[in-house]
Amino acid sequence: MTTFRIAHLPIGQQYPPFVIAEMSGNHNQSLDRALAIVDAAAAAGAHALKLQTYTADTITMKGVHRIEDPNSLWYGKELHDLYRLAYTPWEWHAPIFERARQHGMVAFSTPFDETAVDFLETLDVPAYKIASFENTHLPLLRRVAQTGKPVIVSTGVATLADIAEAVDVLRQNGCPHIALLKCTSTYPASPENSNIKTIPYLSDIHQCVAGISDHTMGIGVSIAAVALGARIIEKHFCLSRAEGGVDSAFSLEPHELKDLINETERAFWSLGTVQMGIQPAEQASLAYKRSIFVAQDIAEGELLSPQNLQIIRPADGLAPRYWDLVLGKPARKNLQRGMPLRWDDLL
Repeated sequence: MTTFRIAHLPIGQQYPPFVIAEMSGNHNQSLDRALAIVDAAAAAGAHALKLQTYTADTITMKGVHRIEDPNSLWYGKELHDLYRLAYTPWEWHAPIFERARQHGMVAFSTPFDETAVDFLETLDVPAYKIASFENTHLPLLRRVAQTGKPVIVSTGVATLADIAEAVDVLRQNGCPHIALLKCTSTYPASPENSNIKTIPYLSDIHQCVAGISDHTMGIGVSIAAVALGARIIEKHFCLSRAEGGVDSAFSLEPHELKDLINETERAFWSLGTVQMGIQPAEQASLAYKRSIFVAQDIAEGELLSPQNLQIIRPADGLAPRYWDLVLGKPARKNLQRGMPLRWDDLL
């Protein structure tokens, strides 16, 4: 399976999950808050900090759409107004990326059109992320691929054919490494709609690293995804859900991000290999299995029985599998209560 690096960090099946903290618009139009989010993500152990690069005018037009879904977090908002509220000013990117690098984190972004790619290239980002709503934006995919950098693609609201076309366009235009993230593009998403069994399918069919862009509440879905092969995990991140933000309702807080990073790494290391039999690490514990012991004093020649024998811990005597074999046998010598039974104790 493909292995590659984003900046200094290796990505691949044999490596622990690469965890991306997505800031999105949770900075609430404050650069100080954005930098505080970077600091908190680093303190939690995130491997990467990701932004979204667009303006309201590069992503939509004023007056073309109002969100009418009553179940949407953004119900009633005019689309242009939402993106004007959520966007990260382009002049903030350099100080945000620099703060992340100071912490040893990878910093990159999701561009939403070709002008964003051109801008991000001036900042020498090490990789690109393609959002679910852009995975059929072929001109954008071509431009990103032509940078020659790794590209991570979310696969929400996409058919099998859409995903295959996106992969083909990226590869045909020079993209050296592709990762596909299983994504359910509802905000928040439910565990029932996450369908993380798709993750190994994405990896196998397209011969690439797979992961998850997880919009569910909590960390359980991401941890489970690791067992199915996810090696990139993207979660939206905020300082506090209570303080609000366009994506705060389904974003992790700092203590939750820390738990996510710790537990997904534990999940990864627990996978190991197919292992049967006794491991070297278990050798010392063998002593605490059961064996056959003398439960009452037994005179020489007396028959062994369930009344004068017992299967107990530790494993100093004959293994329990010999229980039926020793019953009814005469003792070779006097046996004292508490002795482990040995073969040379039998006639």
